[in-house]
Amino acid sequence: MSFGARLERAFATTGQLCVGIDPHAGLLASWGLPDSAVGVRDFGLQVVEAAAGRAGIVKPQVAFFERHGSAGYAALEDVLAMARAAGLLVIADAKRGDVGSTVEAYGEAWLTPGSPLEADAMTVVAYQGLGSLDGVIERATRFEKGLFVLAATSNPEAAATQTARRTDGRFVAAAIVADVAGRNVAEASGALGSFGVVVGATIALADFGLSPASFTGMPILAPGFGHQGARIAQVPELFGPAAQNVLVSASRSILSAGSEGLIAAIDAHVNEVAACRG
Repeated sequence: MSFGARLERAFATTGQLCVGIDPHAGLLASWGLPDSAVGVRDFGLQVVEAAAGRAGIVKPQVAFFERHGSAGYAALEDVLAMARAAGLLVIADAKRGDVGSTVEAYGEAWLTPGSPLEADAMTVVAYQGLGSLDGVIERATRFEKGLFVLAATSNPEAAATQTARRTDGRFVAAAIVADVAGRNVAEASGALGSFGVVVGATIALADFGLSPASFTGMPILAPGFGHQGARIAQVPELFGPAAQNVLVSASRSILSAGSEGLIAAIDAHVNEVAACRG
């Protein structure tokens, strides 16, 4: 079953919430955990345990594990394995991108069945052009994995680059979305493709040359809810008909509830996302 098909199944059974696993130092302290590989492992496993059976998708932020070196990566491997064993779809928020054998190695690490870092999908960067990701795209297709390409992100400093016009007159962000849409057509695996984009919930689509029609058949990973200011109730307004394809990504607004309040926070977010679907 393709990643897109698995994502549709998750949407239908547990909804569109994507729970971020972001064990930064402040959260670890508030949870009473050490800022160490042991702490990030405990943090991640608790989030996975709370999300299983409630939400269908989790997104570990690789950087917060990586900062603890090899022990941090070992902790991440345990979190990834437990999440996938629990039936959760796992998106590794790694934001990798390069060319040639280097980018192929990134794909091998994150998208190969049996790899210690195996995830169902990963975030990638196409600064060198979407064609630079051909090796990763091929691997994702072969192993029925997913990709989310950064397109129009929620950080304000990105707008100058992402709204720059290419020689064909299109904004960079719009061109990336169109190119990803083309890859989904080539995959032709079902109603929802396996290749998506990252689009911040705090932006106005039109400012980036985008509209809801730009995302036909494409999953949208949308960070920016909660701490960054976007409200889940705004999803239909922000994305229009494409709202049905949105992974509503929430991290700090859930994680700040602490270990004791985690389950209630996830349940509340799941219900809020469901209310948007009507």
